[in-house]
Amino acid sequence: MAILEAHPAIDPQKLDKLAEVAVHVGLNLQEGQDLVLTAPLEAMPLVRRIAAVAYRAGAGLVTPLVHDEHVVLARFAHGSDASFDRAANWLFNGMAEAYDNNAARMNISGENPGLLAGQDPEKISRIGKANSIAGRPAMERITGFNINWSIVAYPTVAWAKKVFPDVDEDTAVGQLAEAIFAASRVNEADPVAAWAEHDARLHARKDWMNQHKFQALHFKGPGTDLTVGLAEGHSWNGGSSMAKNGVACNPNIPTEEVFTTPHAQRVDGTVRASKPLVHQGTLIDGIEARFEAGRIVEVTCASGQDVFRKLIDTDEGAARLGEVALVPFRSPISDTGVLFFNTLFDENAACHIAQGQCYSECFVEGVSGDKEKMAAAGGNESLIHVDWMIGGPETEIDGIKADGTRVPVFRDGGWAA
Repeated sequence: MAILEAHPAIDPQKLDKLAEVAVHVGLNLQEGQDLVLTAPLEAMPLVRRIAAVAYRAGAGLVTPLVHDEHVVLARFAHGSDASFDRAANWLFNGMAEAYDNNAARMNISGENPGLLAGQDPEKISRIGKANSIAGRPAMERITGFNINWSIVAYPTVAWAKKVFPDVDEDTAVGQLAEAIFAASRVNEADPVAAWAEHDARLHARKDWMNQHKFQALHFKGPGTDLTVGLAEGHSWNGGSSMAKNGVACNPNIPTEEVFTTPHAQRVDGTVRASKPLVHQGTLIDGIEARFEAGRIVEVTCASGQDVFRKLIDTDEGAARLGEVALVPFRSPISDTGVLFFNTLFDENAACHIAQGQCYSECFVEGVSGDKEKMAAAGGNESLIHVDWMIGGPETEIDGIKADGTRVPVFRDGGWAA
């Protein structure tokens, strides 16, 4: 099989539909707008399709940037020690300049979840920190929602074999492809219309949360008794969002969440992850953490603990929360019964929290976009933004108002009303 041809187990017509959804639903690409597109090399069949759809939609220039896992591993096998503190500043600065010139951003996810298994956690941490520092100019434009951006997925072989280890390669790739298509609503007769209906439901949920103006959320579940204070002037988001360039887009394909900004100083209690986290090629499983005054003060992991602890040490904000998201246990993603080992999917199959940088869009007008006001309101700042899942079929959540009144938000893993 040629590297630029889709795996024979992937339905080419559904891949065509995914490209249409990516451009028209995910990005809502505008005529004349440039597109910066990043992807693993194996995902080139989808890159080509997205480029074709983008140009048919009137794109100015599509610039693909591809990465390859063999090059990543070559660094660990042969790179000098100093190499692990280096990052391509020039590339990230160029991407930031592109966004300042209104280029849209698309990322195709499909990395090997176990790529760096067995590699030195210290070197993994150093690479992550160097990339986070160098990538700050570009990431600020994304977290600030300056431009329309989105993420979709492509079923690579290594990823498929991780998800379906007991079947042959063709079967694994085919099954992962079908799971991606189902979760991304590509199997619908009219995917774009199906997304419009789903978007309306998510907007209704986030409007309900905003109407209640909760001061905090109380999570209860197996191993979890966690109170998440919410930032002053927080705003719930979900589904399509309006970027500062005036374009409404869906940042995640698929998505099932409504989310907002926790108060960086007001998270207390214990929490147990309900799914594994894959971070920079390392599987981190069995996370159990205790928060005091917003900060993780104690943590254990069944696997990947060294990598997780180094992640927490990235900077002051890395041990605090920048996002809390509500996702019903029953959804097209969780109904697949698949553990994806990929945050794009697993975070949209369960309620989750994210350590690190908060999103500017998750504040009311007058606070959003102003760093000093966001910080004063309790918004967190960090070089990282890493989601991990804490919800399941037994999750219960109460919204707590300023006068102490409790309102049921989730019962038995789903919306209470």
